[in-house]
Amino acid sequence: MSDYSNLDGDVQRISRIDAVPLILSMVKQSTGMRFAAIARVTTEKWVACAVDDSIDFGLQPGGELVLDTTICNEIRDHRQPVIFRNVKDDPVYSTHHTPRMYQLESYVSIPIVRANGEFFGTLCAIDSQPAEFDENATRKTLELFAQLIAVQLDMQEAQAQIEAALARETETGRLREQFIAVLGHDLRSPLTAISMSAELLQTKLTVGRDRELATSIKQSSGRMSSLIEDVLDFSRGRLGGGIPVRRVMTDQLAYALNAVIDEVASTHQASTMHRELVLPEQSFCDAGRMGQLLSNLLVNAVSHGEPGSPIKIAATVEDNHVILSVTNQGNTIAQELMPLLFHPFTRSEAGGRGEGLGLGLYIASQIAKSHDGTLSVSSTEESGTSFVARFPNQMEKIVAP
Repeated sequence: MSDYSNLDGDVQRISRIDAVPLILSMVKQSTGMRFAAIARVTTEKWVACAVDDSIDFGLQPGGELVLDTTICNEIRDHRQPVIFRNVKDDPVYSTHHTPRMYQLESYVSIPIVRANGEFFGTLCAIDSQPAEFDENATRKTLELFAQLIAVQLDMQEAQAQIEAALARETETGRLREQFIAVLGHDLRSPLTAISMSAELLQTKLTVGRDRELATSIKQSSGRMSSLIEDVLDFSRGRLGGGIPVRRVMTDQLAYALNAVIDEVASTHQASTMHRELVLPEQSFCDAGRMGQLLSNLLVNAVSHGEPGSPIKIAATVEDNHVILSVTNQGNTIAQELMPLLFHPFTRSEAGGRGEGLGLGLYIASQIAKSHDGTLSVSSTEESGTSFVARFPNQMEKIVAP
């Protein structure tokens, strides 16, 4: 039996989704109900995975209801939302055993269905009093939240499967990489829908907590998008002979680097960025890819650098080569780890608090390689840890036959 069929594991997986408390709060605010929950619903069990309870209903994460006493048991079969604002006015549920047993006057339950078609459970809200809300708008909002939860679960499973495959054997590497590429491609569409919906919510919501939730969803989708792009770049690099770049003479390199520094600084406000960019008007490179290289190096520096110490970014030209460096203070990198730094699925420090899939430095090194350049690292107590990318700032000379 798969670990993902384990109910205790399901509770833990939901608890690892950062946006869940805000989602449940938003469900309560959207419906006016005082109890919201995410439930895992199988053919045998109804288990609460997360709860926001203002009516002392009595459920905690891990708590169970008898499956046959719930409407969610029926939703598992027909996979359609169930909504009633006043049970007395509902032709179907006014005589249903669940509202009578639990003394419910209002109820909303939205199915959570994962990308592979598996029914996970429901996002639901209940109250012992009638509720007033726009049924159509609330349904759309809660369906968006249910989709976000499903995508997060899919991402967790994908990462767990990748790590398990790596731990078992390396001989299946090519098949694993093909699977990752397909998975990353298939996740793009629902993730794009979530990101666009979050942007729409941000423009329409006026309550602070509501906007905070929309922002959290947008940021989560951004992190997931970055993971997917890393996975796809990894697959392209391994399966296609390197990460593709489009090198042209461009005046956009400085702009791309500054934009990345500003973006990372805005999302990591506790970190101080010192930049010194002295670049020519024209550079022969893929400016977007070089921005990606810098972004990966900066995220690594933020994750592993000493809190409070500035991160130094420098870019210049020497001997007609562009040299881009990122330096941070903190614990030095052990010499035995140096050969592993630019390998996929590794961290830059043993026992570090790395995030994501461990692809950042690998992808940065591959981007440098695709520019006919190199990415190197040095790490000392005196000078700190410095990653240096170096690539020629000119087109290769074409030798006539």
